[in-house]
Amino acid sequence: MGGDFSTVFGRLKRAVRGLPDIVETTSYGTPALKAGKKLLTRVKDAETAVVMCPLDEKEMLLQAASDIYFETDHYKGWPALLVRMTVVSDEELRHRMERTWLAQVPKTKAEAWLAEREKTSRKR
Repeated sequence: MGGDFSTVFGRLKRAVRGLPDIVETTSYGTPALKAGKKLLTRVKDAETAVVMCPLDEKEMLLQAASDIYFETDHYKGWPALLVRMTVVSDEELRHRMERTWLAQVPKTKAEAWLAEREKTSRKR
């Protein structure tokens, strides 16, 4: 794992903290995170992450936050979004990773996690 990827990968790991079944692995030779066997995100380069994202949501994000999210020709038509890690806030990154995790895990697991989170937030 290249040292130049460590900052980006560290932020990605913090963004998924507390989500079940996170696996650290590699994808296309760079550090990656999966939920079980499903890719959530991977480091593209020292300033960019690839985050899996449903196509309809991807189009909305590309229009609404083009300073943070973008795509290259390689990713057109694929449910993956490029994230400018030098621009995205920790809160936005956490939100994006939660949305990605919820889309990638089995529905029963997603529902159980959401129910538990709801219960926990009501106790506060």
